Amino acid sequence: MAPHRVVVLALDPVIGYDMAIPPQLFGAATDGAGEPLYDVRICGLDREPVTVRSGFTMVPDHGSEALADADTVIVPGTQITGPRRHGTLPDRLAEAFALIPAGTRLMSICTGAFVLGAAGILDGRPATTHWAYADAFRELYPRVLLDENVLFVDDGDVLTSAGLGAGIDLCLHVVRIDHGSEVANRAARYCVVPPWRDGGQSQYIERHVPDPGTEGTAPTRAWALTRLSAPLDLAELARHARMSVRTFSRRFRAETGMSPGTWLIQQRVRHARHLLETTDLPVDRVATDAGLGTAASLRAHLRASIGVSPLAYRKTFRAG
Repeated sequence: MAPHRVVVLALDPVIGYDMAIPPQLFGAATDGAGEPLYDVRICGLDREPVTVRSGFTMVPDHGSEALADADTVIVPGTQITGPRRHGTLPDRLAEAFALIPAGTRLMSICTGAFVLGAAGILDGRPATTHWAYADAFRELYPRVLLDENVLFVDDGDVLTSAGLGAGIDLCLHVVRIDHGSEVANRAARYCVVPPWRDGGQSQYIERHVPDPGTEGTAPTRAWALTRLSAPLDLAELARHARMSVRTFSRRFRAETGMSPGTWLIQQRVRHARHLLETTDLPVDRVATDAGLGTAASLRAHLRASIGVSPLAYRKTFRAG
């Protein structure tokens, strides 16, 4: 089977960091024999030089014709005037989008969401972009259900990420969906990045950054991860951190962008997914070991987070 083809559409002036993420992350995803699972190509609207907002110019190997053969199209951050300033899609860009086959997965990194917004692709859909540009995005694209507090949004065939480094989170998420955690984790290790980051984009918004001189909640989070199968409540977490419940809750949200309870459920669901992928344990045992109590509870949380049952999830990812 031919590798899944990913085409990165670099729009002048493109954000160089964003543009480099997909080739690196998808390029690092290999099967057990070391064979590449993705064919990543960078294209422009033509093959003319594209200005990169990092002080250099690059010449893409492909023009917009590469979009016609894409399985996934990614739009990295850009300062292209129409989508970024006026909510409009230039004619040449509209013609390029018309080349993308129906059913192609579409992704954006950072301000690339403005391009998808201008194309009408995000109307009525949940999406995200860099928190610093959320107000501008809402003004231009009021029909989009924007959430600037998350690292990425997966809406099935359309996925968007927050600013810059969140593109790494999104690409690893897609690798995980396509081929399972083992492949995604291996790619993350090769690129020396975390396979998954806790919390959302809100932890990076200026008002949420905690005082660097205060003791954080990271040691307690690490401690909790070793005890997911045991009952853990807010009072116990606060005691471990040697803080009052109120102080612990405030600092926890400042550092992770979510409440302790939400974070704990997220970790338990993530551990359950790992067990479903890597073991043959019965679903009720997976639920117990992940601290979710019952198989019914696991089913409810898994459906709420990714929309599938435990058995369907296991069938998909064990096969992958």
